[in-house]
Amino acid sequence: VIWFVQIVHYPLFSKVGRDGFAEYERRHADLTGYVVAPVMLFELAASFALAYLVRWTPNATLGYAASGLVVTAWLSTFGLQVPCHNQLRKGFSSAVHTRLVRTNWVRTLSWTVRAVVLLALLLRITR
Repeated sequence: VIWFVQIVHYPLFSKVGRDGFAEYERRHADLTGYVVAPVMLFELAASFALAYLVRWTPNATLGYAASGLVVTAWLSTFGLQVPCHNQLRKGFSSAVHTRLVRTNWVRTLSWTVRAVVLLALLLRITR
């Protein structure tokens, strides 16, 4: 999902048009929140549960890394992307849009690396 947002969705914001952009952004943020907030909350809880469960095993480092990457995605979301969305609610700004797309790479890479770490953890556990 994050790769779709990074490569398709956010870049297309610049094509919406200035006249209806503020309303588009408001609806986008509201509707996206309904979909992603529960999933992100579950992911955060699950990542801490995983770190707790593997804490005394040889896999602890991978569990902690996976949790750290979720925390990084959350910090990026609320420290970088949400402020951009809040500014875009007032109307389209090319500079803010560019900042949104650029800073979203933090989340994109965090979640991608986390998927690799979880795959490595799964492979170690199932051996």
